[in-house]
This record gives sequence, C-alpha cells and structure tokens, in this order.
Amino acid sequence: MTLHQTLAQKIISKHAGKDVIPNELVIAKVDVAAVQDGTGPLTIQEFKKLNKEKLANPERTILFIDHAAPSPRKELSNTHVTIREFAKEYGAVLSDIGEGVCHQRLVESFVNPGEILVGADSHTCTSGALGAFATGMGSTDIAVAFALGKTWLKVPESYKIVVEGKFRENVTSKDLMLHLIGMIGADGATYKALEFTGSTIKNMEMSERFTLANMAVEAGAKCGLFETDEKTKEYLKEKGREEKFIELKIDDEAKYEKIIEIRAEDIVPTVSCPHTVDNTKPASELNDIKVNQVFIGTCTNGRIEDLRIAANVLKGRKKHKNVRLIIVPASPTVYKQAVKEGLLEIFIDAGASFLPAGCGPCVGVHGGILGDNEVCLATQNRNFQGRMGNTKGFIYLASPYVAAVSAVNGYISDKIK
Repeated sequence: MTLHQTLAQKIISKHAGKDVIPNELVIAKVDVAAVQDGTGPLTIQEFKKLNKEKLANPERTILFIDHAAPSPRKELSNTHVTIREFAKEYGAVLSDIGEGVCHQRLVESFVNPGEILVGADSHTCTSGALGAFATGMGSTDIAVAFALGKTWLKVPESYKIVVEGKFRENVTSKDLMLHLIGMIGADGATYKALEFTGSTIKNMEMSERFTLANMAVEAGAKCGLFETDEKTKEYLKEKGREEKFIELKIDDEAKYEKIIEIRAEDIVPTVSCPHTVDNTKPASELNDIKVNQVFIGTCTNGRIEDLRIAANVLKGRKKHKNVRLIIVPASPTVYKQAVKEGLLEIFIDAGASFLPAGCGPCVGVHGGILGDNEVCLATQNRNFQGRMGNTKGFIYLASPYVAAVSAVNGYISDKIK
C-alpha cells in the first residue's frame, strides 16, 4: 500500500526510521541543535546534569549570542561568558556578537532540506522554508538533543495553506501571514504543521518564504513547511551548499486536517495591533495612530530584500521629526550587501540609526526600549504587552513597506502623504 504523506510526516519518518502517523510519539534523529543567549545558559546547566563528556554532534551544535548583543548589563555579560566557555570546552559552534540573528544564520549556513532542527527559541520554525522540520523546544529538551543527537516528537497534524494569484502592489508575504493569523487566530493552529503551497507560494522568493515560516508559531503552529524547488536550490547554491538540495513535494493524496485557501488579490497592507498578533486591521484604517519609533529588522524582515523595500520608500525622503527610525540587518551578509548597494547611505540620509546585526530591540532588553505610552511600528513577529521592554508601550506589526511609509508620515499608513 502506498503511503501518502504530508511534508512533516515525510521528514519525521526519515528521522524516526519508520513511517509515522499524526499524533504518534516518536524518537527522531536531530541534525542541528541550537540555542541563543537567553535560553543557552539553562541548556548548558541541564546538559551538565546529564554527565555527558561530549556533544553528540559538536559541529552542528550552535550557540548564538544575538538577543542582547552587545550586552547591555553585567548579568547578561556573564551569561555570554558561560556560553563562550561552553562552546570552547565542548567544540560547539559559537556565533558571537554581530554575527547575526540565530534564525537568519541558521538558514544562511547550517540547515538543509529534509533535516530536523531543534532550537531553544520559538522562531526556530524559520528554517522550514528550506524544507526542514524546524521547531522550537524548551532548554531541557535541547540539552538532551545536545547530548544524544535525538529528540522526542509528537507527529503533528498538518494544515495545507493554499495561496493562489498575485499580490497587489506593495503587498508582501508579511501581509499574507498577518492576514492568515487574523483569520485563524493566535491559537488557530496549535501544534499543527502549516504547509504552504499554491501559485503565489511557488512564485515567492526565499526571503518571503522565510517570513511565512518564521511566523507560523504566531498561529500556535509547531512548524511552517515548504516544498523544495529551483528557488530552494538556487538559495543553497548561493550559500555554497547546493549539494545539500533534495526534492521534497507534497503528496497529492496526503491527508490534511484542514485546507485553507486564500486569494492573493484579497490581501491588503495589514497591521497587527496591540497586544496580540491576531488583532489585525488594514493599515489604511490606522492613520490616526501616531508612531514614536519604527523598527525595521529581525529574523522576520531583516533580510536584504526587506531593506531594499524600505530603501525604495525612503530614498530622497526624511523620516518624520517625531519618529526614531532604527534599522538592524539580520546578518553581516545582509549588512555588507546593503553597504554594497548603497542602501545604508539612503537610510542615513533619511535619519535612521543602526545597530549591529542581531535581534536589536525586538525582545526588549536593549537598543530601543519604549517609554511609557509610546508606540512602535515594527517588522518583528510579536507584539505582546511588554515585548519591547515596557508594559506601558504599544507595539504594532507590519511589513517593511508599511514601516518605511509610516516612518516618513509619522503615523501608521500605507501611502506617502
């Protein structure tokens, strides 16, 4: 009997050594395991309790210092010391200050189609755009993956997200994802695999797919997955690992718990309003919301394609006098390309400020913490109360295009006034 499988089932089956079915508990081989400076110290502590003398796979065990980079206070500096010493002692890979956001670095350098990545960070699902089963777990689970090169998983049910058609002008995959989360809710896909397909998805560049995969967890999903194709292969070639490409396709007769169909033409520039990602509205309806800070960057929209969109809006223009505009490229590769293309000059002329490649203000420990009652429009993935370091701040989420337009106008908008 031919078994028709979802992408999630195909990848997990390969790593569990048997054909798997939804909701089955399995032990699966782990290809890549990662932590960042917020979650890494606890993982290290739990790993040492296991009394293991070595890592199962040191060359694919990566510790990132990106969330508080550079460190804003001594306590965090000391956790960075712990991470650096562990990496040196056990031969793990260290990605230090300025080397970029963990999720961007993982897709640039470490993760390949058909692999399993587990990370102690909820947005580990970003790598799903490469056709990898990539998911966030707790620090203790990652410690076990460090030690054994294996993890336990409940095989998720899958939702097939079918997107057909062509976006309107200035609409991006960020708008699509905010629209989808607004449709199904922030818990609408809890522990499901979101598997994206359709003509719109097939025509997307990898950067747009990364944005969709990154935000799968904002609908509660276990992962966001994509078929591999020529664009996947070209991306891997560009990063020097074309030989890692494998073809992964959705079986036509695979059983999905739910199929959600979306017309790309129906999507408009969309914004998530405080304090939940599913609190969405069209940007055109929020012109009365004045912004104090605009933040362009993060693992969601800090890639070169995102910076090009923002620069296209900002070229020859100035940010509004009441707006702080902060730009943080997601990796040094992105930063260097932005310099090469003259984007930094455009941003500087517009009045923007820069931080080293990393997470920047997103997690709320440095680089742009909000004052009481201040409003930030950000290209990040999460707008929970207190997310940017102040429970009295207000965070709105949008695409780089809407962010740049709003920085110029001084209020949330999708058209230059």
